[in-house]
Amino acid sequence: MNLIAGIVLVLGCVAGGFVLSHGQLGALWQPYEVLIIMGAAIGAMVMGNPGKVLKKVGGNLGKLVKGSSYNKAMYLDLLSMILEILNKARKEGMIKPEEDVGKPDASPIFTKYPKICADHHVIEFITDYLRLMVDGVTEPLALESLMDVELETHHEEGGLTAAVLTRRADGLLGFGIVAAVLGIVITMASLGGPPEALGHHVAAALVGTLLGILLAYGFVAPMSTFLQHVARDESQFYKCIKTCMVSSLQGFSPAIAVEFGRKAILHSERPTYAEPEEHMKKGRCSES
Repeated sequence: MNLIAGIVLVLGCVAGGFVLSHGQLGALWQPYEVLIIMGAAIGAMVMGNPGKVLKKVGGNLGKLVKGSSYNKAMYLDLLSMILEILNKARKEGMIKPEEDVGKPDASPIFTKYPKICADHHVIEFITDYLRLMVDGVTEPLALESLMDVELETHHEEGGLTAAVLTRRADGLLGFGIVAAVLGIVITMASLGGPPEALGHHVAAALVGTLLGILLAYGFVAPMSTFLQHVARDESQFYKCIKTCMVSSLQGFSPAIAVEFGRKAILHSERPTYAEPEEHMKKGRCSES
């Protein structure tokens, strides 16, 4: 929704202001300028990034439409699920949850929360560290240090798409100048011809500069910023998981460990103190 609204506002205000200033929209239609700028920008991106990065960029572009999935309902499911797992571990002994850890897709606890189960990386993160706790890792600092290493790697990987788009935004400015210079070359080659032809060539050259700036600052750079916010939300979600699990290993009760994790959530998505336990008792995930 943000993507569509932003595109409409950018194009509406730029084109609207141009028309209201008695400009002719047809003068802005320069498909060859678009070919030069976009083609060169895409070519430079392909040249400057390995295939695995390009694949990740393509896979993450869908987030521009979907946005972040880590909302209050998702956090409520997460905290309820961790509370249920930790309660089971405390009542039955740490070895019991191994059944859930080994096959989370068949676990009566994990399967109550399909939104969490649908995120393969989150499930893998949770089960990996539960497995370490089951296998005897009892030192909170050791577990926290290992989590920090993985989260740092995950954060760097998550920021790759935004970094690539940021560089493309910078590159578009330069390719806009390239298109403008090529337009001036054509203009100079047309000297001596009809004045209207010269005017058309100069206009096309200026449109090249306009398109480079507009695409960079009106589209690609904002998309990069949006993906940075999505990556931040994802990192915060993992930070919440880490806080819960480390607090449990430090000897706090399941309810207190989950409360520690709740404090790691941004206020806009944070459930209340009582909501995770109430949600867990309902025996189902949030419908919202």
